Amino acid sequence: MAVNNSGRKMRIGVVCLLVAATALSACARNRKDAVSFNGFFFQSRAEKVSKEERDHFTVTVKKVSQDFDGAKEAGRHAGVSYCIAQYGTSKIDWVFGPDDEGIIPSDDEINFEGYCRP
Repeated sequence: MAVNNSGRKMRIGVVCLLVAATALSACARNRKDAVSFNGFFFQSRAEKVSKEERDHFTVTVKKVSQDFDGAKEAGRHAGVSYCIAQYGTSKIDWVFGPDDEGIIPSDDEINFEGYCRP
């Protein structure tokens, strides 16, 4: 009995094509959702300081050397996004924030700290 390999190869090809299309669409979706500041994209992350104090958070922004003012705005955006997600408010009391004087990057990063306020 002869085995038909062309049908099997076709199915494998279709599966590979679907996997590639899914991967590419995920990349495009993430880029579409990304926000640029002064024409640059920054990696920024806001995290709670502890489980007990979710309102207290820190923000880290990377690749500050691209554009210092844009990096500060990316940090503000990360903080506001965090507070909206956690408390439904964009009000922040910054301990050390994007409007403060004396922000000094370290290892091409800047760090902020704040509290979400209803």
